[in-house]
Amino acid sequence: MQGVHVSTHPLVAHHVARLRDPATRPPEFRRLVRLLAVLLGHEATVSVPTCDVPVPTPLATAPGRRLADRIAVVPILRAGLGMADGLLDLLPDAEVWHVGLSRDETTLQPQEYYNRLPARCAATLAVVADPMLATGGSAVRTCEILRAAGISRIIYLALIAAPEGVSRLRASMPEVVIHVAALDAGLNAVGFIMPGLGDAGDRQFGTLPEHP
Repeated sequence: MQGVHVSTHPLVAHHVARLRDPATRPPEFRRLVRLLAVLLGHEATVSVPTCDVPVPTPLATAPGRRLADRIAVVPILRAGLGMADGLLDLLPDAEVWHVGLSRDETTLQPQEYYNRLPARCAATLAVVADPMLATGGSAVRTCEILRAAGISRIIYLALIAAPEGVSRLRASMPEVVIHVAALDAGLNAVGFIMPGLGDAGDRQFGTLPEHP
């Protein structure tokens, strides 16, 4: 599908398999989320524009290149927080804007509860991060918020995606470039990705419900 990139990197596949495993405990789960964000972010930024700059060295001046964009990393709370750390390893000078969306479990529609975009958004490129692209509602709403703030170029990163979410985001925001680590079979009756990995937020932060 045009505008959608599913990683074929063997390290990405290896770490996704470990991420899915229910035996993977929260500390290791968080480490894998961060690591996959680095690998996926590396792939997603391969065509980010640069500008030529002279770089002084101890011996002479060398030709160099620096990023031409002012970049914002936008994690969707709360599960996107773990990916933000990995992206900041790659882009330490990026601004971080937080968007909080929760899903109404009856309607499956996103409900905005937090928005920490600056009053004047000077970034020229936003990298949105959320481990799961399921129904696509949160993805579309976040991109709408960014577009309203004047951000015209958006890269969307997800670790696991469902075709339904990808199609919805593509239909609503065809200019958004989507990078995912894995594209799964689809959604179940309650909007969870199958086979997926469960709830990415709960598994990161150790808040899985206890069963008797």
